[in-house]
Amino acid sequence: MLTLLTLKNIICAMAIDCMIKTTSNMPSLKEDQRKSFVFDASVLKHETNLPQQFIWPDHEKPNSQKSKELEVPLIDLGGFLSGRSSSTKEASSLVGEACQKHGFFLVVNHGVDANLISDAQRYMDLFFELPLSVKQRAQRNVGESCGYASSFTGRFSSKLPWKETLSFRFSAEENASNIVKEYFENTMGEEFIRLGKVYQEYCNAMSRLSLGIMELLGMSLGVSRAYYKEFFEEHNSIMRLNYYPPCQKPDLTLGTGPHCDPTSLTILHQDNVGGLEVFVDNEWRLIVPNSNAFVVNIGDTFMALSNGRYKSCLHRAVVNSKTTRKSLAFFLCPKKDKVVIPPKELVDENNPRIYPDFTWSTFLEFTQKHYRADKNTLQAFSTWVRQKTT
Repeated sequence: MLTLLTLKNIICAMAIDCMIKTTSNMPSLKEDQRKSFVFDASVLKHETNLPQQFIWPDHEKPNSQKSKELEVPLIDLGGFLSGRSSSTKEASSLVGEACQKHGFFLVVNHGVDANLISDAQRYMDLFFELPLSVKQRAQRNVGESCGYASSFTGRFSSKLPWKETLSFRFSAEENASNIVKEYFENTMGEEFIRLGKVYQEYCNAMSRLSLGIMELLGMSLGVSRAYYKEFFEEHNSIMRLNYYPPCQKPDLTLGTGPHCDPTSLTILHQDNVGGLEVFVDNEWRLIVPNSNAFVVNIGDTFMALSNGRYKSCLHRAVVNSKTTRKSLAFFLCPKKDKVVIPPKELVDENNPRIYPDFTWSTFLEFTQKHYRADKNTLQAFSTWVRQKTT
């Protein structure tokens, strides 16, 4: 069996060799992309003078003192996954309480194999430690949600996040069972087939887990247990690998700026470095890493599906000067043409409709081409939709 180090060396050698042979055939970057600042982590992680693009305004910079820990409920899914009704009821109640307070909770005994999680974390290095020119074979184009992104260079010119990401689509539709494996092979080359297999399996596990959590959300809201699970059965979701390199001036920048996820549900696995913070009671609070747990939070799309009963919560990621931080984020999203509308049980005279009907594809386009996600994304999108229809 290949060790991770051997596999890493093989991938590096094959990728660089392929890059040398095919450079003349590779599509060139657009002129505006060439002019934009490039985030090369191998260089910038040693830089003591941060480029101005990465320095955030004083009121948004992280605190010099470590944030206090946020106490989030630890929800054991073992009984729920085993079909025990009492455990299921208890889990749904805890989920509901968390979503009414701040929208974040942890799940353990979630049924996802620990070795798979470990592989998904470790294999990120095989991609992100490649030379920038090789990673750019998967370059994310402006206006698109998937591909490799070195910060948000090319899209924004200020308040850039100190991170690299690789995002790719996952679909639960029957004809897309190998969509992740095919993405890695077709985009990066045959030497990345092993990575494609690992992340295909990981996304399959996240899909099952997210649909189970949707059952608990349905129960906690008093609608049919199957309602939201059925709504998301053929979901078109996004998987994102986050890589936050060290920063010599971590008090000046952010790994990810303050925002609410525009998606429906986020299932995040942090490594042991830490850096995820949630804004609760007018202060930033740290969610301490737990390698046995997933951090779960609802996003704007589910806030619309709950008619505002559950709120998506403002969060961010901070960086440090010594250690790379990695996280795996699975964003559950509806099938793109599915109309986002709350169930009738959540709409009445005392609880009128808050948000207009929309499809996920329209919302996604808004966040990629018209608006930089923040705490007001859904409200800004709702106003935009209403203006377009009047």
